[in-house]
Amino acid sequence: MSSNTKKRSALGKGLSALLENSETDISGTSAVVGSISDISIGKIEANPFNPRTNFEKEALQELSASIAAHGIIQPLTVRKLGRDKYQLISGERRFRAAQLAGLTDVPAYVRVANDQTMLEMALVENIQREDLNPIEVALSYHRLIEECSLTQDQLSQKISKSRSSITNHLRLLKLPADIQAGVRAGKITMGHARALVSAGDEQTQVELYHRCVKEKLSVRDIESILRGEEVKAPVEPSSSSSTKKETIGITDIEYSLKEHLSDRLSTKIDIKKTPNGTGKIILNFNSDVDLSRILELLSK
Repeated sequence: MSSNTKKRSALGKGLSALLENSETDISGTSAVVGSISDISIGKIEANPFNPRTNFEKEALQELSASIAAHGIIQPLTVRKLGRDKYQLISGERRFRAAQLAGLTDVPAYVRVANDQTMLEMALVENIQREDLNPIEVALSYHRLIEECSLTQDQLSQKISKSRSSITNHLRLLKLPADIQAGVRAGKITMGHARALVSAGDEQTQVELYHRCVKEKLSVRDIESILRGEEVKAPVEPSSSSSTKKETIGITDIEYSLKEHLSDRLSTKIDIKKTPNGTGKIILNFNSDVDLSRILELLSK
């Protein structure tokens, strides 16, 4: 296997599939395109296309301590802007943590990319992350569709997500700002938000959202309310209400797990549960090829 092939495989499918030709270089610069180089951190600027806006301070401090002790294990990816000037394509969290750790140089893959390609790189790279909230993912989908002129079907193929998953995320952007902020902050799950999309006008959505947060309603509670079935808030501290609260929690966990697996594997997921609390998760597939695709995703 050639050195260039090894470099590309190390980047992962999501980003490497979009990289520019690694054989080219920009005249007069010190770092070679396609290689890993140690670059002065002061010569790297943040990526203006990065859809990720929230960086948890405590997690950033922990990463900074790790980098100070062990260095950066996974190199950043940057593009050249000119003589000894670079811009992040991916790795902003590592970049910020390295700054906190007081590093003067960081290892980075060096690439050439125009703004359009860089936008796709940054968005696709970030969509593959597990720690983005549903609103950040939805905004990334929206930008890829609008700014990169992709259809939902093309986006589905590019990021290996189902068309229905993309549609469900995009629908979240129709919600009022208060509810979107609640999703970002983790006050409600994506399942709650999806149910609220169908709640009617904006005022009704916001009122039901605040009730959901205050009364700790489950997704099923919201769906029942929308069907006209009133739901009583749990009363503390009776044993019966405690049991109900536990059941509601399990229901939400099941729902979130089903949504996560369906989104991650781009297939229909069923959860079958028995009265004694045991159960099984069923992965649906359409063909041997589809099954192989799912097995490959599970092995990652």
